[in-house]
Amino acid sequence: MKAQKVAIIDMGSNSVRFVIYDINNYACYEEILNLKVVARLSSHINDHGAMTPEGIEVVLNTLNKFEVVARKYNITSIRGVATAAIRNATNSKDIMSAIHKHSSFSVEILSEEEEAYYGFLAVTNSTHLPKGITIDIGGGSTEVTYFENRKAIHLHSFPFGALTLKKQFIETDSPSESEWAVLRSYLQQQFSTLPWLKDKKAPVIGIGGSARNLGLIHQNIVNYPLSGLHQYEMTSEDVFSIQGKLSSLSLKEREKVDGLSKDRADIILPAIAAIEELILYTGSTSFIVSNKGLRDGLFYEKLLETIDVSHFPNVTHESFYQLAVTYQLDSTYQKRLSVLSSYLATELINNKLITLSETDLTHLHWASHVFYIGNTIHPESKSQHTFYLLTNQSINGLTHMERLAIAFMASFRSRSQLKLYARPFRHWVTKEELKKYELMGALLKLCYGLNISKRDVVKRIQIDFHTETMIGLSIYYDGDPYFEEFHASKYKKHLERCLKRTISIQFIQN
Repeated sequence: MKAQKVAIIDMGSNSVRFVIYDINNYACYEEILNLKVVARLSSHINDHGAMTPEGIEVVLNTLNKFEVVARKYNITSIRGVATAAIRNATNSKDIMSAIHKHSSFSVEILSEEEEAYYGFLAVTNSTHLPKGITIDIGGGSTEVTYFENRKAIHLHSFPFGALTLKKQFIETDSPSESEWAVLRSYLQQQFSTLPWLKDKKAPVIGIGGSARNLGLIHQNIVNYPLSGLHQYEMTSEDVFSIQGKLSSLSLKEREKVDGLSKDRADIILPAIAAIEELILYTGSTSFIVSNKGLRDGLFYEKLLETIDVSHFPNVTHESFYQLAVTYQLDSTYQKRLSVLSSYLATELINNKLITLSETDLTHLHWASHVFYIGNTIHPESKSQHTFYLLTNQSINGLTHMERLAIAFMASFRSRSQLKLYARPFRHWVTKEELKKYELMGALLKLCYGLNISKRDVVKRIQIDFHTETMIGLSIYYDGDPYFEEFHASKYKKHLERCLKRTISIQFIQN
């Protein structure tokens, strides 16, 4: 693939963003710039439904700011899109004419269905979820979709957003009981027009700034120890609880709430109310935050059109490919580690020495592909850097708990080091789970030693016998296994400790 820089202008009703993505020759991508202007275009719509001259001036000034920045980058292509504020304005043609006349950027107005579709595309290309309900609360519209098997079944756009709900139903900083009642009645009536949403009981996935703020607030409340907001999961009770806390605060008090952006403090309540009513209508028990939204959907479409598909075949696989290229991992070597660890795990399972589920084996596979990824930063601290890297960035396709499990395995150095890493997560991980991660990490470390010279000399692993106190392990090889034999004898102690057996290793010419 030819290297390129792709820019997206997302002209929303509340904020306008300018994002630049860098795509390299290996189709790996990175967001290198993300700028926001809180334009609040919906607030510039007059009583006749037209955008005021002041509002149009805000649009042009914002685009001008982005133009100045764009000149500093060698951008291959720019796609600008406008959503509800401009789409619904009675003078939308005049606005587009002004943009065409005064800006070098080309901007198109997305239809309601297109806006909903790109949100769906972002979620299904960046999460593990085969089924779900997305809600994208903008300033002037709210898009809802229902998908199964990563395919959009229904898409709909509602004519309300956080800004317009605030303007229409809440006169003061904090809503009164009667205002709450009218607002909720309106939302219930709107959602009831979509019978395909009723009692779906699928997870609700929140897109947009209000959903992100909701997740950030909750993370601060619970002192969440893991970095990353994308795919952060909350219960429906968590959502209701936060709404209760925020609604009891004044605007000035809300502005000081950790996790809540100051520019959203006045509109967060109606936004969460919309999420609450959707959760109640669909019977969902889970709310998941998506850090990917409309502009990401636009980008994924651009990226994937070169191979004529709309979705990554496997989101998790794509994420680990991106990690491998970003950190310059030896993919052949990592694949061999995966094969060796699979050999050893299968032998241990078949001999009833350990019990691992299919999910565990999948996690072992992914952990093998990033085992000691921190070595690329500094070999002396490869374990520490590995754990830090994997717990401090979102990995699309993995839940937060899966990411933590893989971090425990891929960074494994010793039992004491594992316990040190696990200390901040003691309320998450049971002793039994930690023992399992130690076992799988020890297994990976032994297999790491069995290809320490990166020459693939070990061809097969076989358990010949086992007793209550000993396991006989035969390692079949081609070539000189001197270094592998040395490191296997050095690293086997970790697995011996987990299995409570001595491991006798015999190297046999294949």
